[in-house]
Amino acid sequence: MNNKTIAVMTSGGDAPGMNAAIRAVVRTAIHQNLSVFGIYEGYNGLINGEIMPLNRRSVGNIIQKGGTFLKTSRCQTFKHKSGRRRAANKLEEWNINGLIVIGGDGSFKGAHYLHEEQDVPVIGIPATIDNDIYGTDQTIGYDTAVTTALDSIDKIRDTAASHNRLFIVEVMGRDAGFIAQYVGIAGGAEEILVPERKSDLEELGENIKMWEKAGKGSSLIVVAEGDDLGNAHTIAKKVKEEFGVESRICILGHTQRGGSPSAADRLLASRLGYYSVKKFQEGEEDVMLGWQNNEVNVVPLTHTWEKEKKLDKDLVEMYKILAS
Repeated sequence: MNNKTIAVMTSGGDAPGMNAAIRAVVRTAIHQNLSVFGIYEGYNGLINGEIMPLNRRSVGNIIQKGGTFLKTSRCQTFKHKSGRRRAANKLEEWNINGLIVIGGDGSFKGAHYLHEEQDVPVIGIPATIDNDIYGTDQTIGYDTAVTTALDSIDKIRDTAASHNRLFIVEVMGRDAGFIAQYVGIAGGAEEILVPERKSDLEELGENIKMWEKAGKGSSLIVVAEGDDLGNAHTIAKKVKEEFGVESRICILGHTQRGGSPSAADRLLASRLGYYSVKKFQEGEEDVMLGWQNNEVNVVPLTHTWEKEKKLDKDLVEMYKILAS
């Protein structure tokens, strides 16, 4: 398929590196003699016609900036077939032949149904700090989020050691524990609690007592916000009520989404943005581009939410040994 005109948009939660991906899409498209448009405010903007032509200068000086200059949103209207029909009509009005969606699995669901129902060629680029999308080793924004969280944990370690305290640090991850697992291991946490594994309060209490007997002056628990024991506040309350142990709480929250993207995220975003245009011209559609085994791969969009990306089980055994 020879797409003469394409559009790019960001959708769902923002992630560091989205701007780098937009930049790569725009400049690659122009190099390939394609017209390229930016859609503002995600699917809301598409439905409402918030569409503007982009050129090389439109994406100048943005590769180092966090967030997304195209803005993003979550759109209830697009969840309905009538909303997707309106979106397709807008693309037709602007003579746009294909759509590149930068976002997560929710955004990809919308893109898939837009393709399935309205025959719009779509390609997805995975961008979410949670790193929970099947078909790619890393998503855009994940490396930066881990680095940001780890910097905070290193600082917390200093004060925990100074006051002989137990700290419970909550990181983002309602459904996935990739951030918690990686920063927990890299930050030397004694315990890591994630949604993918059932957490046992009694076992946690025994571990805390064991840390004290081992002479640990301070200790650190990293918990993903979606852990089945609850968030950091809930766990701290349970630990105090059940075991009489005081703790301090630190919730990193949306700081993990902000900031300048890391070199790894900028490179990943640039690669996937570049190849998304190439794949469009080769006729690929209804797919996501991922990065696996040091190369770009193509995955059906449906796989991104129908298949589960699992945590590395070997890392669980490793961190328990290293934290003892």
